[in-house]
Amino acid sequence: MNSNYYTIKKSSSHEIVIQRSRFICHLKRTDSEQQAQEFINEIRTQHKSANHNCFAYVIGENNAIQKAGDDGEPSGTAGVPMLEVLKKQDLRNVTAVVTRYFGGIKLGGGGLIRAYGSTVSEGLKHTGIVQRVRHQLYSVEIDYTLLGKVENELRQNVYRLDEIRYTDKVELLVYVNEKDTQVFEDWMTSLTSATCKFHQQAIHYLEFDKHDTEL
Repeated sequence: MNSNYYTIKKSSSHEIVIQRSRFICHLKRTDSEQQAQEFINEIRTQHKSANHNCFAYVIGENNAIQKAGDDGEPSGTAGVPMLEVLKKQDLRNVTAVVTRYFGGIKLGGGGLIRAYGSTVSEGLKHTGIVQRVRHQLYSVEIDYTLLGKVENELRQNVYRLDEIRYTDKVELLVYVNEKDTQVFEDWMTSLTSATCKFHQQAIHYLEFDKHDTEL
């Protein structure tokens, strides 16, 4: 996964009732098809008395792997509408399993499509969506005399100050959006009159609620 992407905030289960049938949406982050299949089998084991455990998952950059299953429901009425909801939200590395306990009222093809789609939609609202954004972690060395000024400016800016380490110099660990690295280096150089030293550390993903990234 080389770019920023949306995924669910956490694993969750959320139940709704439609025409006396119980529909339970189980959601989990899955980074591989093997993890997706393991999660599906786990839910099937937990709900082996259910009438159906339908699934859909999207895996990989650009959703290279997309699969869906109806588990006994009429073809195309369960897994596909579930998959379409995941795709519409532009999610990555997510598996959804919808467990149905039949309540005695048949819903018909259109009713099933709406039921499975809305169950996943409600499940996503319940668990929340985040954007995972690639950040460069910087180690920045400065003199003690500059600490107050630099720390104050960092905390008022978009950069995330993660840690301050005190040795013979002050070392600041700062997360910077990967697309802003040059801007950050220029800004920090100006702020410290070119006395700071940069060391790029590893790339990390930081997570932000979806609505925060859309402001």
